[in-house]
Amino acid sequence: MLTGAALLALLLVGTGIVLCSRFWPFSEKSVIENLAEASDSTVTIQSYHPTYFPVPGCVLEGVEFRHGDRHILLITIARMRIEGSYGGILIRHVPKITADGAQVFIPPFGSNEVFHSQHSKLVVDRLIANGSSVSFLSNDRNSQPMRFDVQDALLTGVRWGSPISYLLRFHNPNPPGEIAVAGKFGPWADGHHEDTPLSGAYKFDQADLSIYGGISGTLNSEGKFDGVFKHLNVSGSTDTPDFKVKGGGHKVRLRTTFDAFVDATRGDTFLNRVEAEFGRTTVVASGSVAGSNQAKGKAAKLRLTSRNGRIEDILGLFTSDGPPMSGPISVSTSVEIPPGNTPFLKKARLHGKFGVDEGSFTKAETQRDVDSLSAGARGMNKENPETVLTGLKGQVDLASGEANFEDLRFGVPGANAHLHGTYNILSYKINLHGFMRVDTKVSKTSSGVKSFLLKVMDPFFKKKRKGEVVPVHVLGTYEKPQFGLDLSQPSPTPKPSR
Repeated sequence: MLTGAALLALLLVGTGIVLCSRFWPFSEKSVIENLAEASDSTVTIQSYHPTYFPVPGCVLEGVEFRHGDRHILLITIARMRIEGSYGGILIRHVPKITADGAQVFIPPFGSNEVFHSQHSKLVVDRLIANGSSVSFLSNDRNSQPMRFDVQDALLTGVRWGSPISYLLRFHNPNPPGEIAVAGKFGPWADGHHEDTPLSGAYKFDQADLSIYGGISGTLNSEGKFDGVFKHLNVSGSTDTPDFKVKGGGHKVRLRTTFDAFVDATRGDTFLNRVEAEFGRTTVVASGSVAGSNQAKGKAAKLRLTSRNGRIEDILGLFTSDGPPMSGPISVSTSVEIPPGNTPFLKKARLHGKFGVDEGSFTKAETQRDVDSLSAGARGMNKENPETVLTGLKGQVDLASGEANFEDLRFGVPGANAHLHGTYNILSYKINLHGFMRVDTKVSKTSSGVKSFLLKVMDPFFKKKRKGEVVPVHVLGTYEKPQFGLDLSQPSPTPKPSR
């Protein structure tokens, strides 16, 4: 009996040895072959150490993955530990793989590198790659790759032809901040990586906007995405409690909601609709932040509109001494921000229209000047004027830090002005000239010597049904604008009213 039992035991052990030698998945050769098939790469290692207890597996050191005939370096791993199970050997099931010191290098977009996934029955329950990095390489050898430092990386359910669940936490380089994202990836679209599905939800914390040069603030955002690499639909919201235009105004709380899509193969973003709220103003935007044929980097091209906004909210972004004017405003404009290191306020280009229905100047000194002009135009006592500026509207083109105004019109009780000229958003200098149509004689708009001169000039101004036309200017600076009569330019012959 004992002899029979011993023979049976030897037979089972021998059979196990034969089966393991044939099907053992953790041999150096088997592991390298499986890694090569899964990554469509040539895999090399510096050292191999098998493990048997408490679980079967192995430890690899100095692992490199290289792709194609040019042997492009894709991945390096300082140490890889594969932990299997005796029960999963025959069904090619691996509970856990840990990669320490992993570095991933993504070839430049448009490099035409093609990856083919290989059919495999191998299943990995968990793949952990904490403390790794991902670098996106560029075709420009002089530029540094964009690098993402990954604190935590967990992939689950890794198998051929099926979506892989992922959980990542990493540092974003531009703008710098921390991102946590979870979702599903794949299955890999063989030969057409741009069609590979991707979905998930993200949270972006403490993003430093000062990296962009012209603005500052700490942004927090969360949202979701789904689609394929070449067209990812993205929606979410942002909150920047301390947004500020550098060299400009006070900090404001900027909140946005957005709906967009991203071409992840190029890194381009296309905005379907963005609603931005600050103060009592809402601005709606659409457009793109995409590659430019004229220069390296991304160019922003946006269409901005705001109805029933507040002019004090908009002007407050650009002045540190408080906005000089308040009132409701409507804006419709296009904005282009080219790539490059030029300061934000100098490189931004803008073209659009604006209108203020009823506005007033917040500075008493400025409002008194406008009130006096209004009272004089109506032949009234300047000590008791109406204080509302109406119908402010015009067209503006902004380039190289200077706004050029055409067809700028506004009214005060008793007068309507039509001006043109410039305003420099860097030096704050105003240089506007034009004409004002008044409701009474020109000589009533001033006093003293100037009044006497204007009385002498009265006969030279042509009288029309809606009053006389006099030359005026707005000079000075944004902080201290100067309103006055401009005797240096001739008075026009106004067109008859229709």
